[in-house]
Amino acid sequence: MKKNAEKIELIMMSAWGFALIAVLGSLYFSEIRNYVPCELCWIQRIFMYPLAITLAIATVKKDSKQAFYTLPLSVIGTAFSLYHYMIQKVPLFAESGEACGVIPCNYQYINYFGFITIPFLAFIAFFSISILMIWVIKLAKE
Repeated sequence: MKKNAEKIELIMMSAWGFALIAVLGSLYFSEIRNYVPCELCWIQRIFMYPLAITLAIATVKKDSKQAFYTLPLSVIGTAFSLYHYMIQKVPLFAESGEACGVIPCNYQYINYFGFITIPFLAFIAFFSISILMIWVIKLAKE
């Protein structure tokens, strides 16, 4: 049981690390690089910022039950970031990106290696947090 508790603590800390890096990255892009977030970027922030706070608290308090509350946020964030990425990269979805707001959702501020965009980075963070929270839930049941 003690070994699982140590694993859970490390996993929760890792999930918090992903959330913190994502929050700091989004602030870097908007506040330092002056990239104006599109509507879907704002929605993804709505789901990521609370994760950074709740996962920090859960890590400090060693509360594995918090995984039940953070998992829905990360899964919904994963869906939004995947949809946003598809708007940027799949021609079938690209047309809907134009009607997104002041900044079109299909606009790519960054495009490293031809596939790494801001929504892709958000997807990786949300998906990683989701997998880690599922792992925490599984370990807590054992």
